[in-house]
Amino acid sequence: MLRAALALCLTLFAIPAQAIEIQRVESPGGIEAWLVEDHSIPFTALSLTFQGGASLDAPEKRGAVNLMTALLEEGAGEYDSTAFAEEAQALGASFSFDAGDDSLEVGAQMLTENRDQAADLLRLALTEPRFDDQAIERVRAQVQAIIRSEATDPGAIGAKELSQQAWGDHPYATSINGTMDSLAALTRDDLVDAKGRVLARDRVFVGAAGDITPEQLGQLIDDVLGGLPADGSAPLPDMAELQLTPGVTVIDWDSPQTVVSFAGPGLPIEDPDYFAAFVANHILGGGGFSSRLTEELREKRGLTYGIRTGIAAGLYGQTWQGGMSSANEKVGEGLDLIRQEWARMATGEVTEAELNDAKTYITGEYPLRFDGNGKIAGILSGMQLIGLPIDYINNRNAMVEAVTAEDVKRVAQRLLDADGLRFVLVGRPEGVEATDPAVSGQGDPGLRNSDEAVPAEG
Repeated sequence: MLRAALALCLTLFAIPAQAIEIQRVESPGGIEAWLVEDHSIPFTALSLTFQGGASLDAPEKRGAVNLMTALLEEGAGEYDSTAFAEEAQALGASFSFDAGDDSLEVGAQMLTENRDQAADLLRLALTEPRFDDQAIERVRAQVQAIIRSEATDPGAIGAKELSQQAWGDHPYATSINGTMDSLAALTRDDLVDAKGRVLARDRVFVGAAGDITPEQLGQLIDDVLGGLPADGSAPLPDMAELQLTPGVTVIDWDSPQTVVSFAGPGLPIEDPDYFAAFVANHILGGGGFSSRLTEELREKRGLTYGIRTGIAAGLYGQTWQGGMSSANEKVGEGLDLIRQEWARMATGEVTEAELNDAKTYITGEYPLRFDGNGKIAGILSGMQLIGLPIDYINNRNAMVEAVTAEDVKRVAQRLLDADGLRFVLVGRPEGVEATDPAVSGQGDPGLRNSDEAVPAEG
């Protein structure tokens, strides 16, 4: 019954973006949170975003933060893995723990009648995780299976190579999963150390939505987070220096199709030209069937089923990247057209129809992202993580609408350079000359998110 009620809450609580009123809350212990208060349904969602995430792995311990994060729900305090899951189910509570390049995300969804008990269970997970040997080995095996699977996925292999070329020795260059060797070597002590590197009060951003008052939220935050150390034991990552060079890398892979990944410089969301770039990307390759690249490569010539571009705006480094798959014999023509459309977009010349259609889509789909307490809470904590103002949600569409053709031209001329693109091809492409020595298709992928969305946009 409690599970059914929880699902109903997730379905029904939807607030259009333009109607959202965000309150700034400070807990008695001095932790700030952003709250969207709504008492129509007895349900609260909480999002805790810890800055740094898997980029805070200790040297030679790649994969520790990711493994530690996955183990937070595998037992805490007096509860072993099974008992913890049973207790959460009995309370009608739902928890999620996810590590990424930039942050460690904790989500909690709680019914009002059991909120205090659910918050206490979450407190245990964050402050007293058990890291039992049996759980460690089970979850380690799951991550190892992911690494093995990605090592046979041409898309993941291409993403790994592109990341390594882009980011050098920064954590962005490698997978948060670690390698088979680094993962196998991790001990329980390494996981305890990883927890201390990330889970600290000075690293956390808090978002909440639903049936809770500011006073209640302040107390809940202190109850959940008060037992964490004040400071993380590792410094936040340095900014990454983009090291991409122009050219083509071919990774031999026995397949009738080649997977194509490509990238150039991007920009952070706080850049004054970000929304102009966002609109330009929609026109170029982010707008699905309405984009120029889709029109030229798919609709006119049938070279690919789909091609997409996006601005990957990480906290510590950004790219403007894209990808597609194509039959081996068509890859050469496809690359020529990508460069051609990249160069055409680099002139910054767009039609009024293209500009208006892009802005209509971008503003129209935005309210659809606010279709549940959990999503709203996550957006609120993500906004704080990347330094957006509290009124961003209500002003975002106006900033999109304010983008002019001249703005698009300026940012396109600034960032887009067809001759500067780095392509990574995994397959046996025809009509393509590699500018780098061929590399093996085997390995452990280090994936970066190529979606256009950043935390506040997601």
